[in-house]
Amino acid sequence: MKELLEILARVKPHVQFTENTENIITDELLDSIDIVELVGELNDEFDIEIKVTDMVPENFESTVAIMNMIKRLEDED
Repeated sequence: MKELLEILARVKPHVQFTENTENIITDELLDSIDIVELVGELNDEFDIEIKVTDMVPENFESTVAIMNMIKRLEDED
């Protein structure tokens, strides 16, 4: 989770993300350009491939959801 929070802080420095941040998409904490940047950072940091089919709001709505997606993709490799 620490790595994720560091990446989120780089992508959107003025937002204070925590392990329990929710409503990331609903509250527009990240916009579509931020998501694209985040996906690239996550792919590089965690050596995963986030596919178009993974780019749904449910996977990015909370820090827990993002971590769950990362873990699932790591397990697929």
